[in-house]
Amino acid sequence: MQEGIKNVKVLIINNGFLGMVRQWQELFEGKRYSGTPLTGPDFVKLADAYGWKGIRVERSADVQAAIDEAMATDGPVLIDFRVEREVNVFPMVPQNKSIGEMITADPDM
Repeated sequence: MQEGIKNVKVLIINNGFLGMVRQWQELFEGKRYSGTPLTGPDFVKLADAYGWKGIRVERSADVQAAIDEAMATDGPVLIDFRVEREVNVFPMVPQNKSIGEMITADPDM
């Protein structure tokens, strides 16, 4: 808003962790989690505090409606997609590896 960008849409895939760090700890450190759980903030309330529209999505059935609502809103919108704590995101680049060594799918699947 300060820079004149008024119609931005922000999507958060929120599993309650520092996602990529937790994912590295799961895949490469034997699930020895350290410093990755997040207890806050409430991103929807934070968006509201800044004058943005905040939307929380907790069921996959509500994803499209939330996206439609965000796109129909004239102004900034933040959507907080709540996902299971153990959901991983791919592709990912492992620690100390090059982009050519990226992992494109869960190695256990």
